[in-house]
Amino acid sequence: MSLRIVFLCTAFNGLAQRAWAELTELGHQVAVQVASDPDTMRAAVARERPQLIVAPMLKSAIPEDLWTRHTCLIVHPGIVGDRGPSSLDWAILEGETQWGVTVLQAAAEMDAGDIWASAGFAVRGAGKSELYRHEVTDAAVRALLQAVERFEAGGFAPQPLDYADPDVRGRLRPSMRPGDRALDWDMDNAALLARIRCGDSAPGARAELAGLRCQVFGAHVEPSLRGRPGELLGRREGAVCVATGDGALWLSHLRDKDGIKLPATQVLGEARLRGVAARTLKPATSVAGRRDHGYRQIRYREAGAVGYLHFDFYNGAMSTLQCDRLRTAFLHARQRPTRAIVLLGGSDIWSNGIHLNTIEAAADPALESWRNILAMNALVREIVLTDSHLVVSAMQGNAGAGGVILALAADHVWARRGVVLNPHYQGMGGLYGSEYWTYLLPRRVGATVAQELTEGLRPIGAPAAERIGLIDAAFGAGGADFIAHVEQRAERLSEPGACRRALTAKRKRRADDERRKPLESYGAEELAHMYRNFFGPDRSYHDARRRFVRKQAAAPCEAGESFAAERAAAQPVRANA
Repeated sequence: MSLRIVFLCTAFNGLAQRAWAELTELGHQVAVQVASDPDTMRAAVARERPQLIVAPMLKSAIPEDLWTRHTCLIVHPGIVGDRGPSSLDWAILEGETQWGVTVLQAAAEMDAGDIWASAGFAVRGAGKSELYRHEVTDAAVRALLQAVERFEAGGFAPQPLDYADPDVRGRLRPSMRPGDRALDWDMDNAALLARIRCGDSAPGARAELAGLRCQVFGAHVEPSLRGRPGELLGRREGAVCVATGDGALWLSHLRDKDGIKLPATQVLGEARLRGVAARTLKPATSVAGRRDHGYRQIRYREAGAVGYLHFDFYNGAMSTLQCDRLRTAFLHARQRPTRAIVLLGGSDIWSNGIHLNTIEAAADPALESWRNILAMNALVREIVLTDSHLVVSAMQGNAGAGGVILALAADHVWARRGVVLNPHYQGMGGLYGSEYWTYLLPRRVGATVAQELTEGLRPIGAPAAERIGLIDAAFGAGGADFIAHVEQRAERLSEPGACRRALTAKRKRRADDERRKPLESYGAEELAHMYRNFFGPDRSYHDARRRFVRKQAAAPCEAGESFAAERAAAQPVRANA
């Protein structure tokens, strides 16, 4: 049976996109309405006439006249009985080791409706947004699919919330205040990490650093440096190291009172960093067994004939400098006596392409946009033209825009089953996109599907991406399971005879492609469009970027964390299959 479902979302974020992909895979018709006001919700329900309403991520209440006439399921990132808008924040701050997601029915009291399903997960040491994108999302999908199945089958009676039940551990919690996350550098690392992580990536943890009042993001433990609490002990790859009550932490990003989130050194400025040592590391030359250096965005390790290149960029954004560093690291990996290179990205997000925040903060955003896309193209070009190694993209986390195309530059593209891809640019003010996408995307899925993917502004889950040939394989129940399977597959791929034959076929295919149309012709055509996006009279890209970075209201057709509300409202959005 296929259900007509309407999603009501404050934003069509990663969790909502994953839920949409999973439900459409099962054959349900799911229309998405990005809305925060009652009238927009009512209009969507009247238009779509759904059998079921789902709120996978909604910050406002569903109107009473809707939830009294329709079954409305709310996805709440808390255990049974937990209530309030800061559920995950409190769980991290208070050191919960087990948490969960509850699917409940909308009712007069927020988060107090009857319970349709729940699922639990172990809380690891990570920031709120990373937990949300992985453990919370996985649990939410399990619980939501169970709830939808129960609704579809009929006859299920959801359970009323009963605080007298000894198994109900949750409680009503207040909204977390800035003071609850405030940092005192005399605190030990554990206390500071909890406060930073429970506000990462929004709204951050309040602190004073080198005389600047700011919000702090992206904390990593430093294993050896020590100093007076609050003292800056070093800087590296945009991060700063600050001494704490019992050690030191690296902080990757800051935001001052009136600014945007940026690399910590950029926010502090040279005047505040005068005399702070640069704790540089050799570019990506470490191998397995070397000691932990506390913070580095790019790591390289080897296992037999396989080199693994990790790049962990905050929120998946890649600035000009980061693209250059990753290109250098890739060239180093290519010089190693291995047969395969696995691009592992980070454990959270694979890549989201160019770094819109650093572009927005630049003295000339158009020029920095141009520099950034040229650096992305240079990186992609090196991967495409590699004929000495087989290259694998192993995507542990979601990817968007140029980040998807970066993965397609490899010979093999593997993704964790829960990954969601957004292989399009146009939602960012009509941005055309580059990274040789006009070569790499049709090469995998053909011209017609490539056009659908780039113009539809819709996400696609890893299983559907595998089915249409966008990626080669989707596997792995979780992060550790995915990595284990990647290592097994990469070992088989690097077997001498098989690798030699694959490289011969790869060189022939690249030569044939080059004869048909040179790679640089694709890049030049794309860059001509991008030049107009960046420097032309139409300011749509710049306006869209500014709204996105500064968290202002988006235009109706703007992407980012949500696709076009007007498109979503017009028709049920179906899987790209």
